[in-house]
Amino acid sequence: MNDLRFCVKPRTALSIGNFDAVHVGHCAIIAKARRLVTDSGRVVVIAFSPHPMTRLRPEKAPIEIEPIHTRVQRLKDSGADEVVVLDPTPELLAMSPSGFVDMVIDEHRPDVIVEGSDFRFGARRAGGVVELKELCAIQGVDVQVVPPVMMSVTDQSELVASSTMIRWMLAHGRVRDAGYLLGRMHEIRGTVVRGDQLGRTIGFPTANIETESLLPCDGVYAGIAALPTGEECIAAINVGARPTVQGLTRRAEAHLLNADGTVWMPPAGSDEYGWDCSIRLMAWVRDEIKFGSINTLKDQLSRDVRRICTIVQRFIPAEATAGPTH
Repeated sequence: MNDLRFCVKPRTALSIGNFDAVHVGHCAIIAKARRLVTDSGRVVVIAFSPHPMTRLRPEKAPIEIEPIHTRVQRLKDSGADEVVVLDPTPELLAMSPSGFVDMVIDEHRPDVIVEGSDFRFGARRAGGVVELKELCAIQGVDVQVVPPVMMSVTDQSELVASSTMIRWMLAHGRVRDAGYLLGRMHEIRGTVVRGDQLGRTIGFPTANIETESLLPCDGVYAGIAALPTGEECIAAINVGARPTVQGLTRRAEAHLLNADGTVWMPPAGSDEYGWDCSIRLMAWVRDEIKFGSINTLKDQLSRDVRRICTIVQRFIPAEATAGPTH
């Protein structure tokens, strides 16, 4: 006689959403799904990309905080076994709530669906968690709802962790508060590209980052750069169009520093451009300003660098950053 214990199908938990930035609220959903199916089961995430509003009302569509390939990796790092990227086609967006649920269950055969309390689905967002429970019960699929995750920020207020709130924080330069809602520092991930090289002429060479990550509002920020060597270094980041030097395009550029305050440069023989760089934003330092002269700008940049080194080294031990210490 066959031992039926070895024929039991592993349980599958499913979650559906946009998952932009994969913040602490999203991570709570993934963690709940994992607990429900245990390590022997599977957690499957369906992530819309692009956001459905880009097809329904493009003028109202939210700006992506991070590109989909970054989201997929973050979801897997958070505990998802599989991430299915779903294109919100007109046909999909026109589905009734019942038609959408039937499609999802037929394709993925979940034992349980885990969602946040604000989950909406179906044409005109007609379905919510109540309708989801009713429709899934017909097919014997459980539904678990995870309440919003509240986080304290620097002004001691309690906020719901949401992609909308994170966008607002970044738009106002509150990168530290965005980090509380994300559960990590907001990252600018991208490739170092050739700029106009003005920084090096005044003693402040910068790495210009070509990125799909959402930039915070214009200003100067303290951060930590992850380097292609595997090391980390201090980053003095400027976001904006650089009005003092008549810059025309908005961009992110970082002045990279060793732990002793000297300028970090790529190793001898390596490419000056084309390498990947990830910068984690720790704190806002000041607004972007148009200075009256290059010398005034240089003086301010020197003060910025000193302040940024103090900020970063207060939280990150010197031995964790690149370069020698004395």
